[in-house]
Amino acid sequence: MGIPGQEKLWDKEEKGHRTYNDVRIFTDDQLNNYTEEELKNFKNKHDIPMLEELEKGPWPSFVSDLKREALHRRKLGKDNLMIEQDVAEDLLGLMELSYKEGETHWKHGGIVGVLGYGGGVIGRYCDQQQKFPAIAHFHTVRVAQPGGKFYTTDYLRTFCDIAEYRGSGITNLHGSTGDMVILGTFTDQLEPIFFDLTHDLGVDLGGSGSNLRTPSDCIGPARCEFACYDTLDMCYNLTMTYQDELHRPAFPYKFKFKFDGCPNGCVASIARSDMAFIGTWKDDIRINQDAVQEYVANKIPRDGGGMSGKDWGKFDIQAEVIDLCPTKCMNWDGKKLTINNAECNRCMHCINTMPEALRIGKDTGVSILLGAKAPILEGAQMSVLTIPFAYAKNPYDNIKNGVISKIFDWWIEEGKNRERLGELIQRMGLKTLIEVLGIPAMPQMVKEPRSNPYVFFKEEEVPGGWTRDINDYRSRHPR
Repeated sequence: MGIPGQEKLWDKEEKGHRTYNDVRIFTDDQLNNYTEEELKNFKNKHDIPMLEELEKGPWPSFVSDLKREALHRRKLGKDNLMIEQDVAEDLLGLMELSYKEGETHWKHGGIVGVLGYGGGVIGRYCDQQQKFPAIAHFHTVRVAQPGGKFYTTDYLRTFCDIAEYRGSGITNLHGSTGDMVILGTFTDQLEPIFFDLTHDLGVDLGGSGSNLRTPSDCIGPARCEFACYDTLDMCYNLTMTYQDELHRPAFPYKFKFKFDGCPNGCVASIARSDMAFIGTWKDDIRINQDAVQEYVANKIPRDGGGMSGKDWGKFDIQAEVIDLCPTKCMNWDGKKLTINNAECNRCMHCINTMPEALRIGKDTGVSILLGAKAPILEGAQMSVLTIPFAYAKNPYDNIKNGVISKIFDWWIEEGKNRERLGELIQRMGLKTLIEVLGIPAMPQMVKEPRSNPYVFFKEEEVPGGWTRDINDYRSRHPR
């Protein structure tokens, strides 16, 4: 299976495509054009005493990084850059002003489109353009990240060259959506950036605006032994299927797919996506009793060696595994580990602690959760478990037709402007959601015990409807 975004820059002889040396913009001398002594003596064009306080102390500072970029661009010179060379210096100056005044000087400019593409570039403008002309525009360009965050060196070098040549040279790997980001460029460079990304990198812009945002996945079966489904394949498949929803904003607000291969949730889908796919299993956790004994005897390091480097004492299976099980479904009698799998909620703690002794089940698929979001119209929400288990096999028609298309149709029809799916569910009710999906109510959907005790029936669900003979009723229920 191919990795999205890396179809172009592979080995030249093997694939017949160009390498970094075929498309590079800067020479090695240009990329390494200053010394540490020059950096030490560098003076930003604006006084930034408050920002420079952030360089003190033992931790790395973004201020120091921006100074490096400012010096680098100053030495590259105007002739080698497509926007102002002092963009990083003006950025530092504007931040100093914001720190001093305690308010921002950025204006959100909505979506700045490129030809044939309704979403992808986030407009940013400065309201102090006379003082800081190099950042009068500071558009944010999202770029679709490769599946599982697998990069080649050629890919990253080309991406950085484009960001330097046509933008500020400042990048973000990765934003909350998951995209690679070019932070800061001017409007007249958007079409050339789009051309370079698609022709030299073979990669699409990321989603922005009221559309499907760039789907994001964990590393999945490529490197993780806990993956319950092929996150990379499913992410790629849904990205290709819903290209129109990604390119042309037609939703009430943004919509995010995220793909976690197991309940460890390495892309935090349960908290950050409108539709989360979290790998799970239906059968029992597999137990290697011999390996359990090896852990108890300290012959295998706990947590896959993650706690090495410090003496944490002898491994205590009772205190570190059994007592920490949230559903208390595990038992250790000193010789044998047992699990009441019917009570297991797949928290993964025991498996993470003793990965050589415990394994996920073999009957694997996904749980589908809906409605997570950050606090925009309403407060932050975690997603609600809606489909406890579904098999996830290419071409995923059971999920596309049975869940996604129904959700999209309902949300587009009923959602208000800037209303995320979770807020629609909150406003219309979970009962409406499960009617849309055609699934039964389940105990797992109850948010809190007794917070929603009333079930409101429709007339067609009540034998005889709403009409009642009061005399007949009183014959059985006298006053």
